[in-house]
Order: sequence, then structure tokens, then C-alpha cells
Amino acid sequence: MTGGQPVSSGQIVALVLLAAALLLCGARHGHHRLRALQTPPSHPPGESPPVRPAWIAVGAAATGALGWAAAGAPAGLLLAAAAAGAGVLAARRGRPDGALAPEPDTELAAGWELLAVCLEAGLPVALAVTAAAEPLRGAVGARLRRTAGLLELGADAEAAWIAAERLPALATFARAAGRSASTGSALAQVARAEAERIRAGLLDTAQAKAQRAAVLITAPLGVCFLPAFLVLGIAPVVVGLAGEVLANW
Repeated sequence: MTGGQPVSSGQIVALVLLAAALLLCGARHGHHRLRALQTPPSHPPGESPPVRPAWIAVGAAATGALGWAAAGAPAGLLLAAAAAGAGVLAARRGRPDGALAPEPDTELAAGWELLAVCLEAGLPVALAVTAAAEPLRGAVGARLRRTAGLLELGADAEAAWIAAERLPALATFARAAGRSASTGSALAQVARAEAERIRAGLLDTAQAKAQRAAVLITAPLGVCFLPAFLVLGIAPVVVGLAGEVLANW
């Protein structure tokens, strides 16, 4: 009884789900905080931790239960769907660069060519990297934009590029850029070499697919032409010879 009114089952479920949401999303216990201090974080400093699916599920269920207890089942379902959608959007916005889909090799090759042209034109490394990363919307583009921002803020070249070395597509250029802060032809040559390497890989892949298609196409051609050759070429000769032999015998 609460104020003379009975507590409904929907309110009880809502309270239970809210308690579960608070336990999942609330502050960590002392031993969890001590463990976090003793172990390095799984995400770089300054980045918010990703939104977990359990948080989204419990939050949506708690919101739906509150709406059900307050305004009925349709309102609860609507609020639960809205909360789940908001949680999914927050998770997509807050996920790290490593969770982004990698760019196609064609876009990466074009980005390296643009970076080489910008460096050869005399642009600073930060501006050249920003221009090259603008068309890239995947993990490589996000990491390049972050690195360019650090360089524009005056960060050391080695410290700015050290995070980019974790991506295989950026490892070679990041090591070269971290060792040298120059804007001359050295980095431009590295960028152009990366573009040529990617294009060579694309050419080899295309040639391998073409050769594989040429081999695979012989099977249906053989299935189609071999019976026709047997029926139209060999069968009449065999039938004719057999007729002559039987006539003489």
C-alpha cells in the first residue's frame, strides 16, 4: 500500500528494472576501481567508454516498464522503442575508431595520392593530412583527422603519430612521420609508395580473379559442347560403321 493505493505489478517491475539499470550504469565498487588503476585502460585517454548492449537493453526495459505502469502497455512499448533507438545511436556515436569499417582500397590509394600531392606542394603536414583525410569516412580517416588535430595544437610529431601506428594501413607512414617532422619530399615519397603498393595489390587481385574466371568458365563450356560433339560428330560415324558391319555380316 502506498498512500492508500495498491502498488501495481507494473510499478514493481519498473522499480526492479530501474534498480538493475542503476547497478549496471552506476559507480563501480572499490575493488573494481582499484583494478582499473592497476591495469591500463582498454581505450585511449580522453575517449568515453563504449555504450554496452546490456545498458541499452536494461534502460529500454526500465523505460518501457515505467511507461506501462504510468499510461498503459502501448505507451510502455513506445517509450521502450524510443529508449532503445536512442541507446543505439549513442553507441554508434561513441564507438572508437577501431570499430569503424575500414575504407576500400581504392579510396585509400586516392587518399595517399592526395596526401603526396599536398606535401609536394609545400603544405604543412597537419594541413596535408586534414585534406587527405576529408574524403575518408572510416577508421583511417578518423585516425588521420585526430592526428592532424594534435599536430595543429602543437603536439610532438612522434606523440601525435604513435596512435596511428596501431592501424595497419597507417603503420608505415606513421612511423616515417613520427621520425621526421619535415614537410618535404621524404613523406611525400612514403605516401606515394603506399598508393602504388595498394594499386599493385588491386591489380594483382583483379588479374587473379580474371584468371580464375577463365578457368571456371571452361566447365560449363565443356558440359555444353562435349555432348553436342559426341552427338553430331562421333555418333553418326559410329552408327554408319555399325550399319555397314551389320550389313556385311
